Amino acid sequence: MDRILAKPAATRQDLFSIAELADEFNISTRTIRFYEAKGLITPDRVGTTRVFRRRDRTRLLLILRGKRLGFSLNEISDYLELYDADQTQAAQTQHLLERVNTRLTMLRAQRDDLEIAVEELEAMQQYALDQLKKQTG
Repeated sequence: MDRILAKPAATRQDLFSIAELADEFNISTRTIRFYEAKGLITPDRVGTTRVFRRRDRTRLLLILRGKRLGFSLNEISDYLELYDADQTQAAQTQHLLERVNTRLTMLRAQRDDLEIAVEELEAMQQYALDQLKKQTG
């Protein structure tokens, strides 16, 4: 009798609650609802309960990865639209490559600026230490 009532394993694994996804990705349910409001994920509804499928989980993973890498929600949305529209993923891959190259160029420039700022601050720090040494002894 338990076999009749139990859902098949594949079906259970394909459905996720908002709390399960929040726990898995270490984010708040509010964050997930925000991405839903922006149209980046579209869970099904059973009454008032959100039911997320593998597609939603994958999209959430891509959203979080994109945010971590510094992409805007608009850029992520464009990427996700290509992901849905292009079965060959050629356009998606080209779009990704262009965005990644742009982001890499920007991050490398920021890194260079940070290295210069650190060097200048270290020089200022040493100057201040030297001045304090002269004044105290």
